[in-house]
Amino acid sequence: MTTYQDYQKQIAELKRQAEAAREAEVAVGLDKIREIMKTYGLTISDIGTTAKPKNVKPRKEVAAKYRDSDTGQEWTGRGRSPRWLKGKNKEDYLIK
Repeated sequence: MTTYQDYQKQIAELKRQAEAAREAEVAVGLDKIREIMKTYGLTISDIGTTAKPKNVKPRKEVAAKYRDSDTGQEWTGRGRSPRWLKGKNKEDYLIK
């Protein structure tokens, strides 16, 4: 009967083999890429990828427009209306 430790050893060995196979395949892939780039005189810029991440603008926080004075819960007025506002007049909770 195979024990838990035996399975753990097999898993560790398979992980090692998988990493070795990956490294070998990556090396072959890089060699092919370099060969193609050399044959056609391509550069990294010709491939059209950039290593720099896109400029992502941080979202501005939206001020609350409605407030429940009993609980202090707030809502910006965007998206679905909250449960505490269901069936009530929004104008009564407008922050002035």
